[in-house]
Amino acid sequence: MISSRPRFLRLLSQSLLALAAVAFVASTPAARAQYGAPPPTQVHDASALRPPVGARVAIVEFDDMECPDCARANPLLMEASARYHIPWVRHDFPLPFHPWSFQAAVNARWFDTKSKALGDEYRNAVFANQPSITSLEVLRQFTEKWAADHKLQLPFAIDPEGKLAALVKADYALGQRIGIEHTPTIWVVTRQSKGAPFVEVVDRSRLYQLIDQAIADTSGK
Repeated sequence: MISSRPRFLRLLSQSLLALAAVAFVASTPAARAQYGAPPPTQVHDASALRPPVGARVAIVEFDDMECPDCARANPLLMEASARYHIPWVRHDFPLPFHPWSFQAAVNARWFDTKSKALGDEYRNAVFANQPSITSLEVLRQFTEKWAADHKLQLPFAIDPEGKLAALVKADYALGQRIGIEHTPTIWVVTRQSKGAPFVEVVDRSRLYQLIDQAIADTSGK
């Protein structure tokens, strides 16, 4: 007779993860996925809206891995970062009404511990496969296979001490301090610019134009 204990333990673990996500949701105000062009974000704290050290221009994004519009924006941001050779700083902002986005962000943080490039590759893969990920169970199956394809074994307890979840929550809190109300929220940010230090990308068709302007405004700096 084949024991059902491993499956029971997995279901128990997933239930505990779901309860942790519910607790996180209950403690956060409502936000929304972006549908159509949103009003510009009222920035209350701009301290995070700057490029990494050594960069003059960067893209800063707050996203939710279950947000359909974030998935639509993802290829464009990948392309822009590669085309202009500028950093793309990604922050977690899992929305309260998305059941698996918080766990996906924790998973990405686990891959970050192997390498930041691997974590970002996982994020891109989740966005690309987002329509087929319909639950925490399916997310776990997808992540186990993705890890195995990259010659890694996903641990049974991916974040036993809650350290990765704390990083996700810290990003969410940062987004709240900034004033984020929807995902994705995207800025082109500059250092020592003749123009605006940061510009929100409300109309993504203007992303390249905004980056060109940011590069021109920081030329010679």
